[in-house]
Amino acid sequence: MLVAERHQRIVEEVNKRKSVRVSELAAIFSVTDETIRRDLEKLEKEKKLARSHGGAVSIKPKDNEPEISFQEREITNMEEKKQIAQEAVKHIVGSDKILLDASTTAWYMAKNLPNIPITVLTNSVNVVLELSKKQRITVIATGGTLLARSLSYVGPLAERSLELYHVNKAFLSCKGIHFERGISESNEQQARVKQKMIEIADTTYILADHHKFHNQAFAHFANLEHVERIITDSQAKSQDVEQLKELGLEVMKAE
Repeated sequence: MLVAERHQRIVEEVNKRKSVRVSELAAIFSVTDETIRRDLEKLEKEKKLARSHGGAVSIKPKDNEPEISFQEREITNMEEKKQIAQEAVKHIVGSDKILLDASTTAWYMAKNLPNIPITVLTNSVNVVLELSKKQRITVIATGGTLLARSLSYVGPLAERSLELYHVNKAFLSCKGIHFERGISESNEQQARVKQKMIEIADTTYILADHHKFHNQAFAHFANLEHVERIITDSQAKSQDVEQLKELGLEVMKAE
């Protein structure tokens, strides 16, 4: 395969999958990781994609694209999400009033939550179904417009419903954490809901695996100073953790 052809196919693969690891591209094209890194560096200079830690992400506009399905998100960086969820559950105690968003990491949290007397407010159908098995947990769903791919409630009704409540802890995922430009989502409706979630919480935990650091998705929903804590996975780089701490955030790495 000619180099130019490989470059074209790399861009197609990144745009199709939204984000791809170096190791995955190396396996697809039967070349070394170093070759792929050189390819990505050149393609980034040509503004055809953006490099991330360990791979590349699409810079194709996402505003008119459908959300990634819950099933697809469930298997993406699954081990990292499970690590983060297990760490996040440690921060929940009896009588807490918490908020879980419609992310797969929040769903893993719901699966790990002990059956203790807490109240959970959520816009996630999957979280509601999971917690329905735990009788001591009070579950409140926002209602709203159902997005079938993510099985989440969004829109004006969901936003107004959130305004009726106050929680002491909110656990939210995101698509990107840019250290200068803040926290973002791929979907504007999800971003608006998450803005409301932050407004009604005493303490906001952002659940983000290390692949999301330095990335900026389509819809900004919070500056870093608007959240208090970040829970990330064990592979997060020490320099990233230290930089976030310097910005005033409490950062916890899952074990």
